Amino acid sequence: MQIKVLALCVVMLSSSSFAKEGYSVTKKIPIPGQGGFDYLTVDETARRLYVSHGTQVEVLDVDTGAIVGKIPHTLGVHGVAIAPEFGRGFVSDGQSSAVTIFDLKTLDTLGEVPTGKKPDAIIYDPATSQVLAFNGGSDSVTVISAKDGKVAGTVDLGGGPEFAVADGDGYVFNNLEDESMVVKIDSRKLSVVQRWPTAPCQSPSSMALDKKNRRLFIGCRSRVMAVMDVDSGKVVTTVPIGDHVDATAFDPGSGLVFNSNGEGTITVIHQDDADKYSVAETVRTLPRAKTMALDHKTGKLFLSTVENGQFEVLVVTR
Repeated sequence: MQIKVLALCVVMLSSSSFAKEGYSVTKKIPIPGQGGFDYLTVDETARRLYVSHGTQVEVLDVDTGAIVGKIPHTLGVHGVAIAPEFGRGFVSDGQSSAVTIFDLKTLDTLGEVPTGKKPDAIIYDPATSQVLAFNGGSDSVTVISAKDGKVAGTVDLGGGPEFAVADGDGYVFNNLEDESMVVKIDSRKLSVVQRWPTAPCQSPSSMALDKKNRRLFIGCRSRVMAVMDVDSGKVVTTVPIGDHVDATAFDPGSGLVFNSNGEGTITVIHQDDADKYSVAETVRTLPRAKTMALDHKTGKLFLSTVENGQFEVLVVTR
């Protein structure tokens, strides 16, 4: 499909009255150009939003929605990881099987690092100052030093990786969508230390972490969100969500978990306690609005989507 305009969905949610009133689309932010889309990343300190866009990364001002720059020549871009203490960002380039390193201030490209086949999800682990690029074409993760851009090692995962989170204490959790499992990676030893089935969740795609309560929130293509204990791997409960989830975000301030679904909805779930959850609301967005990023400072959610052959930015407010 030829895409002419890229846009994002911005969802603003009030933690104090999420159950009292509904939400609706109030704004659209178009971005010109062609190409597909995948992950979005918020740099909350620099107030920038990084949006994958085919062969480049669009950079927006989080607060105004204005386009402030771009990172070109990132073929088949999937995601962006931010290492603020080193002033560097890292882009997973799926088509070229590489990670592009760029300067956070100037957005200039600093170099390129080879990875496994088709790197997709990419995250920064602050505990080890390493970037992990999850290779969808070789069932592995390439680990890169954020300081010097050198490859620290490659870890075989034994299945097709999807999204991942770091706990900040030296462990990284990753979905294996085709195996319906979660792997726990020791990011210091560069080895898989646990493999946990996600049943009754099937095809886990997205993930978020509640570090305080030691819970993983796993969005599953079987139309449930699984809640997993990060220490035991036990699935403590599941909650129904929409179809074709691709992103999950958690706001510890409000106790809300958000799952963006390709059917054109966001399932908003309230954390009643560590093991009990209830659906607070289903927010209508647009079909294919399945990737998402949360700005914890403002409560905005950003989603990429396509409408009538064009990408759009939706702003959803109460």
